[in-house]
Amino acid sequence: MRFATAEDGSGVFIGVLEEGTDLILPLAKAEERRSGKKEIPESLLEAVSMGEEFVHNASELLNWAKANEAGKELLLPLESVKLLAPIPKPVKNILCVGKNYAEHAIEMGSKDDIPEHIMVFTKAPTAVSGPEEEVLSHAGVTEQLDYEGELAVVIGKAGRGISEEEALSHVFGYTIINDVTARDLQAKHKQFFIGKSLDSTCPMGPWIVHKSAIENPGRLDIETKINGEVRQSSNTENFIFPIEVIISELSKGMTLEPGDIIATGTPAGAGKGFKPPRFLKPGDVMEVTVEKIGLLRNRIEG
Repeated sequence: MRFATAEDGSGVFIGVLEEGTDLILPLAKAEERRSGKKEIPESLLEAVSMGEEFVHNASELLNWAKANEAGKELLLPLESVKLLAPIPKPVKNILCVGKNYAEHAIEMGSKDDIPEHIMVFTKAPTAVSGPEEEVLSHAGVTEQLDYEGELAVVIGKAGRGISEEEALSHVFGYTIINDVTARDLQAKHKQFFIGKSLDSTCPMGPWIVHKSAIENPGRLDIETKINGEVRQSSNTENFIFPIEVIISELSKGMTLEPGDIIATGTPAGAGKGFKPPRFLKPGDVMEVTVEKIGLLRNRIEG
């Protein structure tokens, strides 16, 4: 199942997409029409916290809508709504894994840069932007804006000290993040936070795919195109640290909570890795595709 946050003329809503179509069902409207109740949460952040109860309710509402004229009337074509980031305002920083593909670590330096232990940094919640939303060029702030297509994990069940064997049971689903980065700020400040947290530099979406639809997140094709040119192409089987390890390591002494978002790292082909570097320019179109999830497209302003 695919869950999205979207906006139409009546406001922002959370919806579920009908499989095999480009139709989205506003869940709160469907629930009210079906039963008169108003129990669907207002945000996907709240919905994720409900876990399987929310997934079950959404599935029942979608099945009802497909089988009844009163429900079919509520199904909206995707082109008639604006998709927002699935979780537009995360409560906490986005957790990001650095250098999780060996070839990317090498292009950023050398074989000596392949990490022995997981590297983690964060992006501010205010960096989040949605599908098709323009990413600010931040002229005057950075001259080295770069792209990083990544698979992202959305935590669905709280835990601390999570074992690798239990890690995936704490996942709600998966989405896509483009970890847009100001490389010059990254180098200037040594720590990654400022260079990773400029407003709009965390495009996310287009939706969250529930984990039941992805049997093995450790074997997904991932690709990034800039203006139609393939720059990054790999598979999550090339992770240095698989998702199970990432969740287990992060939860050692730190509680992971529903709605926490973990970006799992980017493959080789980032702009900085080219000689000479190929940084983003105003008007560039970035497209990140992850198998079984979809396409996240954004344009650099200008």
